[in-house]
Amino acid sequence: MPSKTGFVYNETFLDHDTGAAHPERPDRLRAIVKHLQGLPLWMELQHLVIDPANEDELLGVHTSRHVKFVKESCSRGAQILDHGDTHVCAESYRVALLAAGGVLTAVDALLSGVLRNAFCAVRPPGHHAESDAVMGFCLFNNVAIAARYAQKKYGVARVAIVDWDVHHGNGTQEIFYKDPSVFYISTHQYPFYPGTGAREERGRNRGEGYTLNCPMYAGSGEKEYLEAFTKEIIPALEIYRPELLLISAGFDAHKDDPLANIQLTEATFAALTRMLAEVAEKHSGGRVISVLEGGYNLQALAASVEAHVRELMA
Repeated sequence: MPSKTGFVYNETFLDHDTGAAHPERPDRLRAIVKHLQGLPLWMELQHLVIDPANEDELLGVHTSRHVKFVKESCSRGAQILDHGDTHVCAESYRVALLAAGGVLTAVDALLSGVLRNAFCAVRPPGHHAESDAVMGFCLFNNVAIAARYAQKKYGVARVAIVDWDVHHGNGTQEIFYKDPSVFYISTHQYPFYPGTGAREERGRNRGEGYTLNCPMYAGSGEKEYLEAFTKEIIPALEIYRPELLLISAGFDAHKDDPLANIQLTEATFAALTRMLAEVAEKHSGGRVISVLEGGYNLQALAASVEAHVRELMA
């Protein structure tokens, strides 16, 4: 019987060519999809047909200058959009619009009551993209665009974004730092790239208290993460009572990931998913949208996504 869990994927996401040696490469999605297609759950997922986001939807969180920069840079054949590692090709702008649009399709499916939750296997990722800057493999902030879209189209008053990527989501934090209508929560290795995410970063003005950073030392594992969720994150969510829960689901905190030094396993990601799903059950009608961020060991990534999706389907 079909589940109430949606799955967002499109082969067009593979057209974002970052180069053979780049960690954020098309093989990441190929590994996820090939792994899940070999399991019975693949046929139980609801596979969503998606359309690109439009520029007005991007402008909910990004400046017009930023959108123009990404669009024109890709059009003229630029290969790197910052001074570091955000590689692109001519197709990247088009692919990024489709990635954001895929998450918006999930918002529509959940908030119209068609589905209960969804996992979005999209790329390029988004949580480092600030309102006016690309960064860290990210062009547009998919989860932030989705949060603002849910508020504008459906009148959602309180959105929570829980980001367990091993790198702090500086972009998501920056976009909502003064906004109490979006509660941004992050666990991440610290000090580490991108240098943000200290505990004292709590929001500003009306947004003060609506950013919660739980920095983790290198070498931290399941014990430390479960403690952070049990003692800080879940109680904070219970107080906030989100009407929609979004997850920036990076799986690069896995012990086998090459880009960090955190010791989680796929069982940890399953446990964290279960805890967040219980909060959503109480406060948001079970509505959870999970959006892929990092994760660079292909085997660990695929196994972690499976564990995560199984909990969403439970």
